[in-house]
Amino acid sequence: MAESPETSRVFDRAIQEHLSAIESVRSQQPVLERIAAEMTRAVLGGSKVLWCGNGGSAADAQHLAAEFVGRFRRERKGLASIALTTDTSILTSISNDYGYDQVFRRQVEALCVKGDVLVGISTSGNSRNVCLALDAGRQLGAFTVAFTGQGGGAMAGVVDAILSIASQDTARVQEAHILCGHILCDWVEIYVCTEQARNDGAAR
Repeated sequence: MAESPETSRVFDRAIQEHLSAIESVRSQQPVLERIAAEMTRAVLGGSKVLWCGNGGSAADAQHLAAEFVGRFRRERKGLASIALTTDTSILTSISNDYGYDQVFRRQVEALCVKGDVLVGISTSGNSRNVCLALDAGRQLGAFTVAFTGQGGGAMAGVVDAILSIASQDTARVQEAHILCGHILCDWVEIYVCTEQARNDGAAR
């Protein structure tokens, strides 16, 4: 049996790198506020938030869409949000007929309209299928957002707002992405619940 790695090489290093990546999120507050404002505008105005990504980023897309449609912390109405990573028939048919590069762009073409928010998640920022989706969304009039790692990659040039985590380690970037996603869910939910309470009060 192979010798186990030293605890410090696994635990201590991972925790230190995680804390460094998470701490870097503080500098992203202005861009998070802008994204949250656009998401709030969208869901209160009858539009929706769309998400896409590959692999672990696909899981993040599904996770965050579920927080919008279900709930995060508070009881409120469901918020319109779709992960473009979940329908196997759509994913496989588009991949088969048009190629995997088109798997999200085609869905954006079908589902995205002016006023929506489209979030593309890629730790490298270079996933071609996500870049093509974001470019299509922007042309349709959606507010486009990139969740990336350090530098932003190709996605930086095709979006309205970029959340770039100060790390090039995939695991650390993904951990920071889900924190930022939860911050956005919390932010949007507060505004939605405030608006819902105001409307309920006016109706009495």
